[in-house]
Amino acid sequence: MTDKSAPTTVTVGEGDDGRIDKALARHFPSAGRRQLAELFDSGEVRLRGKRAKKGDRVVAGDVIELTRTPVSGDALHPVGDPSLALDILVERPELVVVAKPAGIPSQPLRAGEVGTIANAIAARFPECATLGDDPRDGGLVHRLDIGTSGALVVARTQDAYRALRDAFGQGLVEKSYLAITDGRPVSRECDAPLAQRGDHVRIDHTDGLAAYTQFTVEKATDAHALVRCAARTGRMHQVRAHLAYVGAPITGDTLYGGKPLGDETGFFLHAASIAFPFASERISIEAPLPARFTAALSAAGL
Repeated sequence: MTDKSAPTTVTVGEGDDGRIDKALARHFPSAGRRQLAELFDSGEVRLRGKRAKKGDRVVAGDVIELTRTPVSGDALHPVGDPSLALDILVERPELVVVAKPAGIPSQPLRAGEVGTIANAIAARFPECATLGDDPRDGGLVHRLDIGTSGALVVARTQDAYRALRDAFGQGLVEKSYLAITDGRPVSRECDAPLAQRGDHVRIDHTDGLAAYTQFTVEKATDAHALVRCAARTGRMHQVRAHLAYVGAPITGDTLYGGKPLGDETGFFLHAASIAFPFASERISIEAPLPARFTAALSAAGL
């Protein structure tokens, strides 16, 4: 059996000149765009002895080095992992909404990985394991960062998955986050476009994707604020990057300039509520604040 985690090389053939990410996509057609993007983001693709970027150019004869072989198909589906308890907020035949803890990934990055919400869902609701546009989705119709807690929606049928994904794509989903920030935002909104750069995003007014977040300060001290954030789009790290841009990085979010809160690790962002249309109704779910977040509010004087 081939070791799917083993390093491999790809020699660029005639007619594959152009961007390196497109050359790899043609070589691994079943691997999925997201998996290949993550290989670049984590520095696992090298070209001419250097870490490669997705936009690097290749010509026939170039040798692309990968630290692991992309996998595809059933090998990417989340395997059931009952060791992680699920806090279920809503359970229906068509969907389930869970409260994700901070520090737990939404879905696996590699074949066979466990310890994620998708793995726990696959153990509790086996029908979810094969649902999704990406084999690793496991029914998840959106994701939360590892460090973010809160409401996460999972489809239990293919029809529900498609309907929910369409609702996200059409901007019909309302998402509200609570954040503890360093200082107060200098604006009530931010529409700065965002572009992914490795493990983070940057404001990019030339090539960035449209993003829009509204801010409401609910409490504040001289040093910190409790900010409710309404995300009208769903870009990677959107709330984190936009808060930093308006002068109030999330406390503990060192990637975007936030300062640690005492001895606490991680940042303080909670997906507090989500509302979306489904069938003939609109479903609204609140995710209670976890103990970690309420303790941080107290420590910050909020």
